Amino acid sequence: MTNNFLTTIKSLKLIEGCKAAQLYALSSLGPASTSGSGDAGGSGRPQPPPPPKTISLRSGSLYYPHAAPSTSGAFTPEHHLPCGLPVADALEPALDACLRPVDHVGALAASFRRVSAATAVGEDDLCDAYLEQHALFQSIGDARLLRRSLRAARIHADDPHRRVVLAAWLRYERREDELDPAPPPLAPCTATTPLLECPRAAVFASVSSGVEPVCPCRRPPPPPATPPPQRLRRNTSEMSEEEEEPETNDLWFIIGEEKVACERSCIAALSKPLNTLLYGGFAEAQRDRIDFSRDGITARGMRAVAAYSRRGQVDDFPPDIISQLLAFSNKFCCDGLKAACDNKLASMVRGVDDAHSLIEVGLEEASHLLVASCLQAFLRELPKSLANPDIARLLCSPEGRECLDIAGNASFALYYFLSYVAMEQDLKSNTTVMLLERLNECAELPWQKQLALHQLGCVMLARGEFEDAQEWFEAAVAEDHVYSLAGEARAKYKRGHKYAAYKLMNSVVGEYEEPAGWMYQERALYCVGKEKQADLQSATELDPTMTFPYKYRACALLEEDKAASAIAEISKVIGFKMATDCLELRAWFYLALEEYELTVQDVRAILTLDPSYMMFHGRMHGEQLIELLRGQVQQWDMADCWMQLYDRWSAVDDIGSLAVVQQMLTREPGNSSLRFRQSLLLLRLNCQKAAMRSLRYARNSSVHEHERLVYEGWILYDSGHRDEALAKAEQSISLQRSFEAFFLKAYALGDSSLDTESSLSVVQLLEHANSCASDNLRKGQAYNNMGSIFVDCDMLDEAAECYGIALNIKHTRAHQGLARVHYLKNRKQAAFDEMTKLVQIATNSASAYEKRSEYGERDAAKNDLNTATLLDPTRTYPYRYRAAVLMDENKEEEAIAELSGAIAFKPDLQLLHLRAAFFDSMGDTASTMRDCEAALCLDPTHGDTLELYSKVSARAEPES
Repeated sequence: MTNNFLTTIKSLKLIEGCKAAQLYALSSLGPASTSGSGDAGGSGRPQPPPPPKTISLRSGSLYYPHAAPSTSGAFTPEHHLPCGLPVADALEPALDACLRPVDHVGALAASFRRVSAATAVGEDDLCDAYLEQHALFQSIGDARLLRRSLRAARIHADDPHRRVVLAAWLRYERREDELDPAPPPLAPCTATTPLLECPRAAVFASVSSGVEPVCPCRRPPPPPATPPPQRLRRNTSEMSEEEEEPETNDLWFIIGEEKVACERSCIAALSKPLNTLLYGGFAEAQRDRIDFSRDGITARGMRAVAAYSRRGQVDDFPPDIISQLLAFSNKFCCDGLKAACDNKLASMVRGVDDAHSLIEVGLEEASHLLVASCLQAFLRELPKSLANPDIARLLCSPEGRECLDIAGNASFALYYFLSYVAMEQDLKSNTTVMLLERLNECAELPWQKQLALHQLGCVMLARGEFEDAQEWFEAAVAEDHVYSLAGEARAKYKRGHKYAAYKLMNSVVGEYEEPAGWMYQERALYCVGKEKQADLQSATELDPTMTFPYKYRACALLEEDKAASAIAEISKVIGFKMATDCLELRAWFYLALEEYELTVQDVRAILTLDPSYMMFHGRMHGEQLIELLRGQVQQWDMADCWMQLYDRWSAVDDIGSLAVVQQMLTREPGNSSLRFRQSLLLLRLNCQKAAMRSLRYARNSSVHEHERLVYEGWILYDSGHRDEALAKAEQSISLQRSFEAFFLKAYALGDSSLDTESSLSVVQLLEHANSCASDNLRKGQAYNNMGSIFVDCDMLDEAAECYGIALNIKHTRAHQGLARVHYLKNRKQAAFDEMTKLVQIATNSASAYEKRSEYGERDAAKNDLNTATLLDPTRTYPYRYRAAVLMDENKEEEAIAELSGAIAFKPDLQLLHLRAAFFDSMGDTASTMRDCEAALCLDPTHGDTLELYSKVSARAEPES
């Protein structure tokens, strides 16, 4: 069997491909450039490295892939691993293509102050301030913060262009274009369409629709905005406003051989230039026939002008005539006519085809609303619309930006959104480069310049254009973006200036009293041996969320023939951060150890996160590797898979559960229920984008309308639209009662502060859910949720009963709820013992250790929290607990240091609030205000922080 497997994998001719380069950088940004010359640390071009060592895990011997085969019985990598093994020194971390301030807290506090100041200035500044917050939140990576800042920017956008851009961006984040069938981009809103995404509100609302109670799509049409113009006469006092006068034709425009009858006073009322022409000192004032043959308007068009001059409406005219009216209005400065034509043509844009046919007219006539409406159609079709050459030319080229600018539809917000989409699709594409260049041209504020320049540097680095990359990074550094120094050093290194790169990053580390973790990581790239390991260790201590140090140490351990330690090292980061490159590395290690079951498990997890992921540096798709290993692993039918899923779900093995679901989906790709379970697991693992993609797949593969509504409801709920999600659940229940519909409704209702009566109504909904057909995996979750509600209502016996039922059907997480019940009944030891059961099952669950700490004695609690931090350093409760203990012991500096260490890599609301309270107790007003402002930037409604900030601000005013 093994021979067949090796023969098959050899037939892919991967060995030769691996021999050619022997570089195994999982995040490699591109081949080395030949530009640049050497310096003191590396003269000339870098010499190719010797063949990397590969380890025989069976014999323990070291040898090179290109060496002659050993006769000692040790396997060669060609026979065992067609792609060899990853080499530690060839690994390279990716640069973050976002703003990354050295002092996150200071940057957040400054952003909060700018928002507060902009509130008093005006909507335009406020929109920009929230966009800045969005840029800052990118480095934090919290999807809720990003969504909230975008929504706030949309609410405070005071012009149609920005409303169009931000509404399209919000819609893009929900990826409605991936629904099947996808709703038309400019379709009228339904009852469950988020108000801020309404296409009509974006273009036509007179004020920001964020404060409007009703979507314009569901309002009766307003009366005509343009009243009939007042007729101008030489002596206006001759006739009162109430008097009616029959239409009189006293002026004819000659166009070719046709005469168009008009009323002089009505035409003159259209604009000052026409009034001057017809009533001023020009010869036309004395004529009743005027030749307009050379003025670019047809006889039909002039009749429309005459009709508009009398009635003040353009509703009855076809698009080609309205286009002529628009040109006429521009030529003769008829503001009212232009606004009416602009509005009418903009309302005619109902899709991309309409936008294609009308965009040229809008650009030629600088028609603001029409161009905004056409632009909206293009933006709501992203990323597909960027593949259209005409649209790409308009959006990407300098000439296109100038045309959009003349029409009032070019802005930093537009190119920020477009470049964001382009970078997600293909970082190295010409489209991405051109959009970032337009972004840089639109940048005015310091943060905008920093972002555009830094992203241009990142893209050029990825494209292998290292000299250009260095220039862009240097420009970003000149705008005070310190993190761009990492990019500058990287570009220098790629050009062969290794010592210059080291020297630059060494100066950065030495410049700051409290260097950031990324500074040590970047310097480590240019070090060797113990110095490199020391820098990477410092990087992990300062920022344990960075994956590169774990990857490097794991590969280094493998090179020392310490395979178990290598897997343990890379598993540390996988335990709290599901990164595809880390999973790939572990799968690679398992493959080297011939642990094929575990290899396939990790590969299936990778494919769940990214179905198009290519392993071994883009040489093999994950499904291909699974197929090659098919004969080495146990094969399960669907019944076996369900049993495996049940066991792993009960064992709180989320990655194992994910792998089983992925295997089941290869057999039944159209199973919407499995897709939904996949999304639940991904959410539990904090993989929101992948979870949303699974939800969309579930929705698209649903064969019943009531199921489709449920999944649409979850998509809305997970993107922050609770009320719309609730409406979807109710629609589904009206069609058919189902477990998932009742569960969604209960979940959406329970996501707010409820009184006892309302909480019990949620319990009733969950009971309705459990009365419907479902499996024990979902029923256990429902009983667990019921228990939580009973605890909140102080109905402890009922809660214990629900948790007991959940445990009987192996919903293991119910141990946590039952422990809470024991604790509230003053049975602390029983609570601790209950949580111990969960810890024994979920051996690597930081959450389990953290919860058990609440019921243990002080020393036991500290041990549990230390374990929780080791397993998941991103959980904030352990830091807060340890800091509080230190404050109780009057160790103020140590308490502040405990919190500061966590805040340095995770600016968290609770951490910032607690540190602000500590600073306040120490009398440090400035630090208290800074931390309060940073916390309020993360959550402007946090009551305790608002109270503390108000108190400290009032105290600080007399001092200032």
